[in-house]
Amino acid sequence: MISFDLRCALDHVFEGWFRSSEDFAAQQAGGLIACPICGNDAVRKAVMAPQVAAKGNAVRSVKAPTLPPEAMALIGKIAAMQAEALPHSRWVGGDFATEARALHAAGDDTASPSASVIHGQASADDVAALHADGINVMPLLVPFVPPDAQN
Repeated sequence: MISFDLRCALDHVFEGWFRSSEDFAAQQAGGLIACPICGNDAVRKAVMAPQVAAKGNAVRSVKAPTLPPEAMALIGKIAAMQAEALPHSRWVGGDFATEARALHAAGDDTASPSASVIHGQASADDVAALHADGINVMPLLVPFVPPDAQN
C-alpha cells in the first residue's frame, strides 16, 4: 500500500491509500476518487515530503525543545527547591493515598512537622478521590527516582 496526499480543485488536502501509483491513476481516471470534505472529484496528487526510512541500527536523536533562559532558570529553581524538600519528607511509595488520609485524619497531632510531609505514588483516581475528600495533594513538579528504584 502507498499513501498519497491528495488535493481537490477547491484546495482541500486529504490522504488516500492505494495499491500502487497505477491504481491511483486508474481510480482517478474512472472518477472514483472524491474529496471527503466537499465531494469534488477533480482530485490530483498534492506535493508531499518523501518518507525515507532510517537504517534499522541507526540511533535517532531527539532534539529537546529550546526554552528561553528565564524559563530554564525557573525550572532550575523549582528543581533545587524540590531536591531540598524531599529529604525532609517521608517516602511512602504506593501507600500514598492511605498515608495522606491517615495524616488528614490525625490533623495537627503529628509528632513533628516533617512527619506530616510525605511523598509517594498515587493513581489519578486516588488523587481525584483525595481532592474530593478535601485532602490537598499535588504532584512533584520535577521527575525523580523513587528511593526503592535507585541502584
